[in-house]
Amino acid sequence: MDITSISSVQGLGSLKNGIVNGSESAIKNRNQTFETMFQSALDMVKETQAYTDQAEQAAMDYAMGVTNSTHDLQIAQTKASISLQYTVAVRNAVLDAYKEIMQLQF
Repeated sequence: MDITSISSVQGLGSLKNGIVNGSESAIKNRNQTFETMFQSALDMVKETQAYTDQAEQAAMDYAMGVTNSTHDLQIAQTKASISLQYTVAVRNAVLDAYKEIMQLQF
């Protein structure tokens, strides 16, 4: 799993400046930052799904006797589990940030 896919979070400084300044270029930059963050989140979900699919395939191969490597099965299942835990943690952080933003009073 590529942890650097969340590197777009560093662009939040420009997002803050866009909200404060309210200029058109700052708003355009804010939209691009949001789009980049949203695309990173989608990529993370797709990657998690890929690991889950690989784990399911490894389990099927092991159950059908195609492979007898319990190590490969355990590795695939662990990758899927860690990827899912990371995705859920990021989702929870985003939801907490959203709730905090909704409580702001302008």
